[in-house]
Amino acid sequence: MGTETLDETGTAAITEEEKPETAPAEDSRTEGAVTEETVTEAPTGVGQGAGAVVAAALGVVSLTGGWLGTVAAARQTLVGQLQTSSSAKVATQIKAVYGDAWQATALWGGLFALAALLVGVVVLARPAFGAPGRPQAVWIRSVAWAGVALGVIGLLLAVLKYTNILMGLPTAG
Repeated sequence: MGTETLDETGTAAITEEEKPETAPAEDSRTEGAVTEETVTEAPTGVGQGAGAVVAAALGVVSLTGGWLGTVAAARQTLVGQLQTSSSAKVATQIKAVYGDAWQATALWGGLFALAALLVGVVVLARPAFGAPGRPQAVWIRSVAWAGVALGVIGLLLAVLKYTNILMGLPTAG
């Protein structure tokens, strides 16, 4: 305990050790420390961010074509060559060799576009079913919207290619 001393006026003064606490005691566990409750309550959004990037990547693949579409087109070209005889009409040969390969490429592009569209919509709809008080990061929404837009464009182009409205087969007249 502190000692009592007299100051210049002759009144007793209390030393530092006996002064009452004026500030509440701080809990050292909560200041700057990460507890299990903090980690489990705050989702990071990594899954949503990854989903948004995947949606955008699938959308780009649907527009540019992918390895799977190229392999499917090459396979259809080979099947068309094997199934047509050399004495077949030119229009039949063009359809079997090139037309089916063109449609196979369009089909795979459409599947990638549909996947991009679905993944993007799921990422955008996820906050409605998750933690309502926690907003989705702006970049996640932006990239997911890009995936949705690329998916819509890719799906539209795939349908137009598949139906021969866009760059249809030439006619052998």
